[in-house]
Amino acid sequence: MIALEARGLSFRYDRAAPVLADIDLAVHPGEIVALTGPSGRGKSTLLYLLGLMVRPTAGEILVNGCPTSALGDADRARLRATRLGFVFQDAALDSTRSIVDNVVETSLYRGVDRRRSVERAHRLLERFGVQKRAKSRPGQISGGQAQRIALCRALMNEPSIVLADEPTGNLDRASAAVVFDALRERAAVGAAVLIATHDAAVVGECDRRVTL
Repeated sequence: MIALEARGLSFRYDRAAPVLADIDLAVHPGEIVALTGPSGRGKSTLLYLLGLMVRPTAGEILVNGCPTSALGDADRARLRATRLGFVFQDAALDSTRSIVDNVVETSLYRGVDRRRSVERAHRLLERFGVQKRAKSRPGQISGGQAQRIALCRALMNEPSIVLADEPTGNLDRASAAVVFDALRERAAVGAAVLIATHDAAVVGECDRRVTL
């Protein structure tokens, strides 16, 4: 089965020229796919569409073979919370909440016990070297730390699909390797991973490459 699929996907803002037109893409369980292309070609937009955060102008997105175009907002949000993990390019952390609260947020949407969620969040933060920042606010951390925290949040619910937008963009090579290893681990247990990246080293480690 295909974990995540786009069929004839197109997107435009109002009457502007299409940002994306007639995109076909399939990501299978257990593989890591690099999404590449020049800046402004629509990589981030495609991830937002595939992550069910934006509705396409035309075409269909299927999650585990199930079409999503007819789903209401509540059902789309449920799919995001239960199946998808998203690493935003700018981390997109809530500046009003602590780091650990940012990480556990998706688990609380799923109704998971807060104590268990906080314990798992601390384990992830420790793994990625940002445990000491657990009580800090996003405005008190570096860009590289924010990116690692965003990965913690994305992995919190052990998603079957991971969408990562430039996940190594603010990281040194050693930290980037730790991040990629974590994504590879998700793929090893059957998750489909799609990474938008300009990083040639990351592209070289992926199973295949799709260029916009």
